[in-house]
Amino acid sequence: MRRFILGLDEGTTNTRSVLYDIDKHQIVDMQNKTFKQYYPESGYVEQDANEILNAILSTSKTVLVRNKVQKEELLGVGITNQRETVVAWDRTTKKPIYHAIVWQCRRTSKYIKSLPIAVKEMIKEKTGLIPDPYFSASKIKWILDNVKGAKKLAESGNLCFGTINSFLAYNLTGNFVTDTTNASRTMLMNIKTLDWDDELLEYFKIPRNCLPKILPCDAHFGNCKKFFNAPLCSMIGDQQSSMIGQGAIDYGNTKVTYGTGGFILTNIGEKFESMPENLLLTVASTIKGKTKYAIEGSIYSACSGLNFLKHNLNLIDDIKETSQMASSLEDNGGVYFVPAFTGLGAPYWNSDARGEISGITFATKKEHIIRAMLESMAYNTKAIFDEMRKHGQKFSGISVDGGGSNNRFLLQFLADMLNHDVTKNKNVEATAMGTIFVAMLSLNLIDRETIRKLTSEKEVFCPNMTEKERKKYYDGWQKAIKKV
Repeated sequence: MRRFILGLDEGTTNTRSVLYDIDKHQIVDMQNKTFKQYYPESGYVEQDANEILNAILSTSKTVLVRNKVQKEELLGVGITNQRETVVAWDRTTKKPIYHAIVWQCRRTSKYIKSLPIAVKEMIKEKTGLIPDPYFSASKIKWILDNVKGAKKLAESGNLCFGTINSFLAYNLTGNFVTDTTNASRTMLMNIKTLDWDDELLEYFKIPRNCLPKILPCDAHFGNCKKFFNAPLCSMIGDQQSSMIGQGAIDYGNTKVTYGTGGFILTNIGEKFESMPENLLLTVASTIKGKTKYAIEGSIYSACSGLNFLKHNLNLIDDIKETSQMASSLEDNGGVYFVPAFTGLGAPYWNSDARGEISGITFATKKEHIIRAMLESMAYNTKAIFDEMRKHGQKFSGISVDGGGSNNRFLLQFLADMLNHDVTKNKNVEATAMGTIFVAMLSLNLIDRETIRKLTSEKEVFCPNMTEKERKKYYDGWQKAIKKV
């Protein structure tokens, strides 16, 4: 009998359903579907949660039907998802009462800025997060304060708030649940107790009964009625999932993801002694009764900047060409691109910053601007690594995934900026594989050593830039950052 795991990878701009053959240890099929982004006002970013749910159902149906998967052959389902994005829905009807507010949305910037210093310090100490509109708490508060009928629905006990994973799980299983990794991104979970924090709930005026039950990543979250009643046995945020999918499961392993945004997470094991300055402390996973933590730095705009150059400025016909275009230049010509389209994340934390291109002369060509956008990802990553080093963090391996990992210029420039070997995992679907591995761990179908073996095949990019060159490039970036 064939045996499969279905991995549901719900990202910021598209949904992917991945069918994994347990015995062959390989992905046998996948199906993608994009969904619409809404920008009702400057700095606002929204999505239709029902459209996302329908994309999950249609793509999963496609791979299951196409491969003639039978009920007894589907052993489990795993979800991985864009984090921080908030959905509010009616507990009875399961229908959203407002568009999902996306992690990129900056509508609560003024509110976050107005928080007293003591409250900001309390949030950092309890959650490991630096107060920012990026996280879920202020989005939830905004819905309660601004969406007609939300407070009344909450008072009646019929309002549900959750990140995308919770909304999907509720519709698939009927259970109102989340996991520790997604809960740790809400700015409402105490990172030490792994439960909703009463003091934070009181401050933001968010009723506890509006929030899902927090479970380990490998819990039995319920049975998926649409998928042969198979158990939903894995739930994990996309960045944490890609850590596992890349095999970054040991202390000091660091993964870099260049997708819509950029995310750098370093595995620090089961204990933490202090909070990193200008960076985040987050839950990496809770599996087999053990919680591991990670230090994280987030870049708001990474490959989304390349999409901007293609669709808004028409500088690119095909993003795949950008590596060759950037490599065709001897250097960046002094051009720097700070892609602060929705502000700057770690380690700068400037929600008011906006994008800027500097150093343009009559000699500047479109290739310089394209190269500057690619370089910006590496510069911002170096800034995050420098902060981690200040915290005393050591790195035992640096791996990269996401769409940006296909850009060879970027990976070489990153290795040069970090002055460290950078590896690209041969498995390009690291995010989906992470939740699939967690599901297999939950069902006792795999062990950690096998995960290490399955993720060991990598391509290595070695630094070859002099310290003088590195300093020259990075000094230019630091000057550019100060201008925004």
